[in-house]
Amino acid sequence: MTRVKRGVIANKRRKNVLKAAKGYRNGRKSKERLAKVAVTKAGAYSLAHRRKKKGVMRRLWQVRLNAALRPLGFSYSKFIHALSKKESTLNRKVLSEIAHNNPDAFKKIVEGVK
Repeated sequence: MTRVKRGVIANKRRKNVLKAAKGYRNGRKSKERLAKVAVTKAGAYSLAHRRKKKGVMRRLWQVRLNAALRPLGFSYSKFIHALSKKESTLNRKVLSEIAHNNPDAFKKIVEGVK
């Protein structure tokens, strides 16, 4: 049987882990064992925080809408309830963008809901 040298793939894997750990502090950037743990944890955190970001953005839209609605004599919850009764297809993201960038158009939307 011929001899197979196994170093190439293992070295490539280690090199890729250390490349991914570039910019980390202390031994996490240079020691293979610490770097591997750091990179796997970073991947898990990035996945979790991508999921979490969706909730954070939704809360931002709600706060923006509430701030834009208060001077017009509406609260956020009453406005959303009125929108759902009207069966409007505008979602919180679009409404927030309109309220933030184009207050006159937003005022017309609120008048239409009233």
